[in-house]
Formats: sequence, C-alpha cells, structure tokens
Amino acid sequence: MTGTTQIATNNAVGAKDARQNPLVALAAQGQSVWLDYITRDLVRGGELRRLIEEDGLRGLTSNPTIFAKAIGAGDTYDAQIKGLVAQGKSALEIFETVAATDVREACDLFLPVYERTEGRDGFVSLEVSPRLAHDTEETINEARRLHAAVDRPNLLIKVPGTREGVAAVKTLLREGINVNITLLFSRESHERVIWAYIEALEERAAAGEPIDRIASVASFFVSRVDTLVDKLLDEQIAAAGGDAAKATRLRATQGQVAIANAKLAYARFREIFDSERFQALAAKGARVQRPLWASTGTKNKAYSDVLYVDSLIGPDTVTTLPVETLDAFRDHGQVRRTIDEGWDEARATLAALEVAGIDIDAATQQLEDEGVASFAKSFDELLADVEQKRQALSQEQHEATAGTQNVQIASEESFPASDAPAYAPGSEAPPARGNTRGA
Repeated sequence: MTGTTQIATNNAVGAKDARQNPLVALAAQGQSVWLDYITRDLVRGGELRRLIEEDGLRGLTSNPTIFAKAIGAGDTYDAQIKGLVAQGKSALEIFETVAATDVREACDLFLPVYERTEGRDGFVSLEVSPRLAHDTEETINEARRLHAAVDRPNLLIKVPGTREGVAAVKTLLREGINVNITLLFSRESHERVIWAYIEALEERAAAGEPIDRIASVASFFVSRVDTLVDKLLDEQIAAAGGDAAKATRLRATQGQVAIANAKLAYARFREIFDSERFQALAAKGARVQRPLWASTGTKNKAYSDVLYVDSLIGPDTVTTLPVETLDAFRDHGQVRRTIDEGWDEARATLAALEVAGIDIDAATQQLEDEGVASFAKSFDELLADVEQKRQALSQEQHEATAGTQNVQIASEESFPASDAPAYAPGSEAPPARGNTRGA
C-alpha cells in the first residue's frame, strides 16, 4: 500500500472530529505539523488538501530520497518528462522542472495557511543538490535558481547544515530567501545556524530592509541519533562481559539520547531567542527560527511508534512526519507540553553517555557525514532514473517520428501510375485534363 493510499484510507474511515484529532490539537501547544512526503498524486489527487483541512497540516518537506521514490515509480511524470525530452533538456534540468512543478502546486495549496498565519506557516521545502553540501558559492547559486523557478512566497529552500552550507544560509537569508537548514544532529551545529539567522536579520535591519516576513526553520534530526548511539551502546554492553550492573546502566541509556539531545538543543534555542539581542529584532517584527524535529519515524520497533513526536511537543516548534508516523499519531498520539520536561535528566543522560566512553560530538558528526553522503547517493540515483526515463521516452519519440515518415513515404509510393501526382514541385504544371485546344 502506498503512502498516498494510506493517507486517503485513514482519513476516509471514521475520521475523528477535529477537536479530538491529536494532530489538530498540537497547534494549541504551539507546534506545527508538517508532512515529510510529496508526490504529484498527493498534490493533485485531493489528498494534500484533505490533510490540510482535516488534520491541520501546516507545511511539507521533501528531499532527494522522497523525489527519487516518487519519480521512479509508475508513469505519473512521463507526460511532463516527454515534453521536456522534446525540448532537449538534460536529466538534471528535467528533475528540477518536475520538482519545481510539484513544489509550486503544493505551495499554492498551502497559500491560505501562509496568509492566515501571516507568513508563519504554510511552507513547502525544496532542497538544493546535496552534492553541493561543501560548496558555499554553488549552493547559493542553485538556491537562487530554484527560488526563482518556483516563484512562491511560501517556499523554503533547503540547505544542508554543514559549515559551508551555513555560510550560504546567511547570504540567502540576507537576500530575503527563506531557508530550511537540514541535517542538523548536534547542538553545536544547531547553534551555529541560529546565529547565522540572527546575523542575517541584523544586517537586513541595519540596511533598512524588512525582516517581518523572513522565515527559517532548523531541521534537527532525532531518531537517527538513537539508531547510531544504541548500536555503540550494544558494543559497550557486549564488552562489559559479566559486569551485570554496568550492562544494566548502559541499557538504561538506550533510546534516551536522541530526545535528550533535542531537548537540550531546544533549551539553548529558548535562551538565545529570549535574549535582549534577539528581542531587539523581535521589536522590528522578526520571528524566531523554529526548531523542526526531523527524522521522527521510529526505527527501532521496540520503541513507541510516536516516541519522537510525544516527547518533543512545545511552543515555537515544527514536527515533520512521514506518512506512517502521521497516521500513528492521529490514531493514538498523546498531546501535552513535553519539550521542557526533564532537562536535568537530559543532561544526566548525556553525561552517562560520556562515562560510557561514547563521544556524542563524534557520533553526531558521523551522522552529518553519512546524511550528506546518503542524500547525495539518492540524488545520483534519482538523476540516473530520470536519465533512464529520458532515454526511453526519447527512443519512443524517435520511433514514432520514424514510423510517421515511413507511412508517408509508403503512401506516396503506393499511387498507381495513372493516379500519380499531377506535378512535382518545381516542374511546370500540366494542362488541365480535357483541355486539348491550343492557346
């Protein structure tokens, strides 16, 4: 069953009253729900509109892996790709045009949300090529091009939060391009993008430019942290041998680190945005750069399928959910403010991790490197799929054209001599039939 079908089915069967829908109830806690998924069928088939109306969906995120699955499956995109092939477009140009079309149409569906919230929500994200994660200037150039191609006020350009990416983010925000910074795993990286945002706003304000509609979210990844750290803890448990007490302590840390890491990132977010420095910008209309909880799908089936949603609910946050997690939270999510619970316990969890000999900074850097590599691989696979489609459709067009020409030639050659064309181009026209008189 596809993600789109799941959404349609779950909304069609016994949809809850909006007052009882946990997804809708999150808004009262100051949290916006976005969907981490896009396909053309979702956008054009009415599914996305229904999610906005019934589940209070306020935005959408995409990435190369999501587009690879969407474009590679079926023939939904073939008609548009055929037209682009006929124009001689490359695989990259075809992908960007196709992606921009989907994102533009999604932006249009979210535009009422954007307007109703005065530019706080209703955003759709489109990512620059992850190949450029370590190239500041090319990231800036591609972001400008994609921004112009989609041409919607509620577009967020997604940029990886590498050091080179953060430098690009500051420039883009300074130019008034809204940005979603992605692949943030560490609190250090998160703080770095916060300051890039604040500095960009300060420069705009100093130049007399408006800052009240500049929007940015910082996509802080969650479940992937537990996936890696739990594996490292398993290795420590195995090395503990017969030390049962140590093994018990290590097991108690499993499944706790990702939430602890995110909560402490939020604590620092609050500290910075509650400071006098930012409040001076807020007085001019600036809004906070909200943390966006990403990688919220539970990877370990031993954990709750809504663990990374239930545990991170609070004001000035976004949670972007894959289809399965969206469905699960609608069904049995628990809505209450949890984001600022247990900060002391979170610090203790990370301290226990250090005692266990696991370097959280090294782990999060590994996750960033692997994330960039994974998205780059997905992007390469996506372009390979598009190129395969391009070649196949180009061949079809060539064969169709050749077939038409053959039919035309065959038709001309099939005339009997008595019915041959009266004259060939460039020859003199013969006298009309039946006219035998001279001039």
